[in-house]
Amino acid sequence: MIGAGIDAGSRALKVALFDSERGQVLAAAVRDQGTDHDGPARELFEELLQAEGLPRRRVARIVATGYGRGAVSCADTTVTEITCHAVGVRHRVPDAATIVEIGGQDSKLLRLNRDGTVRDFAMNDRCAAGTGRFLEVVASRLGAPLDSLGDLARSAEAPAPISSMCVVFAETEIIGLLASGARREDIVAGVQAAIASRVAAMLGRDVVPPVIFTGGVALVPGMAEALASALATPVRVCPDPQMTGALGAALIACRQASGGAAGLGRSAAVGGPRP
Repeated sequence: MIGAGIDAGSRALKVALFDSERGQVLAAAVRDQGTDHDGPARELFEELLQAEGLPRRRVARIVATGYGRGAVSCADTTVTEITCHAVGVRHRVPDAATIVEIGGQDSKLLRLNRDGTVRDFAMNDRCAAGTGRFLEVVASRLGAPLDSLGDLARSAEAPAPISSMCVVFAETEIIGLLASGARREDIVAGVQAAIASRVAAMLGRDVVPPVIFTGGVALVPGMAEALASALATPVRVCPDPQMTGALGAALIACRQASGGAAGLGRSAAVGGPRP
């Protein structure tokens, strides 16, 4: 049985196809997201089917998740990203207890029960200071490619303190640091530490390892180390972290198509609070 997951995020679109009989991902792809969620989602889904030589009828069910999930017309149903990330991460990392997901426009913290269900969660979708958008602003201000920030941070000598809790004021603070002669490397390291500290404040003292880092920002070198420092506990980056929402949606599609939790392999059904 093949299930499809479409994660229509605020900054990127992800699609995954999962074969429950073989217990593996058949295909997955990511594409930058614009203002239209529906058209690109259908196009990317069809492209994956064509690449794998699969007729549309072979896909038993399609589940959409993410910021724009309600706009994906080809989906049979929608499931919140909280649930999908929990299922996707737990499939990749069966012993995951705490999940930190940082995307382009929001960040999420999930605490899981031993069976993989969601015990509780916190979400920041109102302030860009703890999201990938902050890194984009910094890259633009410094005139550096986004994928070069990790290399810059590794060369830092003394991370610059970024005290502002708002990305707008933080940008002004960065302008002041540049004017005062601060090194770009130290500014980037300071920004990564600031993002990590905001996420750690959301999580509080209830940090149960293993902590798994997922989402697009997990791909930025140095962020996992900054997060581990802020949480005072080791942090593991989930394999293929940008795809965990789409993977979870595809796994749930298989479960729904089979009428239960069958076919999910190591993933557990998810319960608990849902936004």
